[in-house]
Amino acid sequence: MSGDRDSAGPRTRGAAAPIGVFDSGIGGLTVVRQLLASLPGEDVLYFGDTARVPYGIKSKETVTRFSRENTQFLVRRGIKMLVVACNSASAMALESLRREFELPILGVIHPGATAAVRATRSGKVGVIGTQATVGSRAYDRAIAELDPRVEVYSRPCPLFVPLAEEGWIQGEVPERVAAEYLAPLLSAGIDTLILGCTHYPLLEATIQKVAGDGVTLIDTAVETVREVTELLQTEQLEHPAGTSPREVRREYFVSDVPAEFRKVGERFLGRELESLVWVDQDDLPWYER
Repeated sequence: MSGDRDSAGPRTRGAAAPIGVFDSGIGGLTVVRQLLASLPGEDVLYFGDTARVPYGIKSKETVTRFSRENTQFLVRRGIKMLVVACNSASAMALESLRREFELPILGVIHPGATAAVRATRSGKVGVIGTQATVGSRAYDRAIAELDPRVEVYSRPCPLFVPLAEEGWIQGEVPERVAAEYLAPLLSAGIDTLILGCTHYPLLEATIQKVAGDGVTLIDTAVETVREVTELLQTEQLEHPAGTSPREVRREYFVSDVPAEFRKVGERFLGRELESLVWVDQDDLPWYER
C-alpha cells in the first residue's frame, strides 16, 4: 500500500492537474461529455462506483460514506477540483465532502436550480430524478434560496435509468413511460423541467416531445460544466496553454464490470473510452476501514 493511503488531504495541486469526476455508475459520463466538449484542454479522471450502484435507493449515511471513499480515491491521484456528477450524492453528501476535503468541489444541484430559476416564466418548476434525489428535496431548497416565490413540483422517475442504459431512448415505450411520469407535473402548469439525474439527457428528445415546446428542459450536466468553467477561471486553475501540442489525459476507473461499462459508457460519452481501468479491490478506499 502506498504511503499516502491514510491521508484524506490533497496532493500538491496546480493548474496542470486533472479534474476529478465521480458518479455511482455510468450516468456521470454525460457530465464528462460536456467537460470534454467545453474544456478540451483539461485532463479528466472519472470514477464510476459500478460495484455499489445505484445510490438513489440508499440512505444518506451510506451515500455519504461511499462519496467520501470515491473522493479519496481521486484525491490520491492529484486532482485539482472535484465534480460530484451524481444527483443523489450531490443532494446527500456534498456539504460533508466540502468540510472534509481541501479542494474546490461542485455538485449538480445548484447549477440546475440556478438555470431553472432563470428560465421559468410562470414560476412553476418541475424536477424529475431518483427517489433519493426527489426525497431529499435538495432542488426545492436550492430553488427556495434563489427565489422563494418559485413553486417546485417533483416526481421520481426510476424507469428512465434502465431505459437509458438499454438504449431505449426513443419510440413508443419511453414515450408512454415519460407521459405517465410527467402528467402530474404538466397538469400543475410547469414551464421548466430539471432533468435531475445524469442519465436523463439521453432521453431529452423523448421528454421534450412529451412535455411540449412550452416547457424548457434544464440539463444539469450542461449547467454544471458552465460553473466548472467559471470556477477554473476564478481560482486560476485553467490548464496552462503550452507552446507545443500535448496528449490530454483522460482516464476512467470502475469498481466492477468494465466490459459492460465500456459498451454502455461509450454511448453516454459519445466517443471511445480511451483508458478504462477496473480498480483492484485492494486499492479501493472502502477496504481500508
